[in-house]
Amino acid sequence: MSIERTEPSSLDLLPAGSPSVPIHCLGLARWAEFAASLPASQQAFAKALDFTPKAGKLCLLPDQEGRLERVLFGLGDLESASGDPLQVGRLPGLLPPGDYRLEPESDGAPAVAALAWLMGSYRFARYRDTGAAPPRLVAPEGIDGEAVLRVARAVAAGRDLINTPSNDLGPAEIEAAARTLAARFGATLSVTEGEALAAGFPLVHAVGAASPRAPRLIDLSWGAEDAPKVTLVGKGVVFDTGGLDIKPSASMLLMKKDMGGAAVALSTAEMVMGAGLKVRLRVLIPTVENAIAGNAFRPGDVIRSRAGLSVEIGNTDAEGRLILADALALADAEAPDLLIDFATLTGAARVALGPDLPAFFTPDDALATEIEAAARAALDPVWRLPLHPPYASLLESKVADLNNVSGGPFAGAITAALFLRRFAPKSQAHAHFDLYGWNPSTKPGRPEGGEVQTARLVHHLLVTRYGG
Repeated sequence: MSIERTEPSSLDLLPAGSPSVPIHCLGLARWAEFAASLPASQQAFAKALDFTPKAGKLCLLPDQEGRLERVLFGLGDLESASGDPLQVGRLPGLLPPGDYRLEPESDGAPAVAALAWLMGSYRFARYRDTGAAPPRLVAPEGIDGEAVLRVARAVAAGRDLINTPSNDLGPAEIEAAARTLAARFGATLSVTEGEALAAGFPLVHAVGAASPRAPRLIDLSWGAEDAPKVTLVGKGVVFDTGGLDIKPSASMLLMKKDMGGAAVALSTAEMVMGAGLKVRLRVLIPTVENAIAGNAFRPGDVIRSRAGLSVEIGNTDAEGRLILADALALADAEAPDLLIDFATLTGAARVALGPDLPAFFTPDDALATEIEAAARAALDPVWRLPLHPPYASLLESKVADLNNVSGGPFAGAITAALFLRRFAPKSQAHAHFDLYGWNPSTKPGRPEGGEVQTARLVHHLLVTRYGG
């Protein structure tokens, strides 16, 4: 079954100059001056509604005949550290249907506002009618509208994958999404599936063996052979029961999102290929269902990985790092210029940083600085956690080269990252993102549901590094 992309008219920008209702986006500092420029009737109307441009506050101003003439929208205190630069992303959920434009004298960056609007227009409508179409936005003057649309549509495609429940999204459907993307941009794609994984990707094979839906390793390549090599690896666990170390039922409720790393990798790849960046892009997605059956892998099993390291299974619910290990070993063999992996990996990262702030790990301080700069520029926040070498001893095994878990309650995100580093020893420029992949509640430009955290960050990083 294929996954339908979200590309309604709401994920488009109307041509500049199209007939539309103006929106004035205002910070608190400019309100008094702007209010004085309004017609007396609209000043009185706004005053009667007690409107001030607090963050997210809306005022619809009529003309003399009662028709909507202009919109006032509050951005709050633009100097506040707690301000949200994606505030305009609230508007598609607040405005009545119609066509709108952001006035040039509005506060805030127009390209950021347009992207926030488009991301806030996203609706997951596969299974039910979500109501009237969201309002539409005229492309602000002076922005690269096509670049904004590329990012917004790639974000929507990734969100669709995460939001789709596991009965309709298995390894085959992730492969289909990758094939569609490859065909769209002329990329090559190969897949190793089912029993064929046992020889080359034994950890992927072991984790996926108990599901009737065959596991696979998806390998997509695009770009000139002599361009800098950038490899993205995404964890694609379509549903995680925990395996024989079964999760409590409450912990399974959001496990459809455990393939969020794969969605982020595909979303990032769509942005990169769409922008024509000068890279040799490779995307590796190990995708499995961690199910329970008589042939499920067990606690205490020892499995020899693609890299040759033997791994003792301390917990079958730490399956994501296992499938990533084989994929990272494949990526590391060609020593790419930049290696990035994405995974919904540990609860420990969520406890430390919450759902909105993915953790990242890298041994490369210069790369860390670039990532932090890209996060600020792309408004896609992350926080670096340390690869503390002494904690590697927590992964020691008495019967194998290493265990897949530490067996203790401490430093779970760090030990997971240290485990992954064992399988990519050649790649100094390696970043591991441990992300949640979900918005627990709606925020500006970020509706409740699946989210491709770090995709816009990595796209910005690659644009800065390699250009279009």
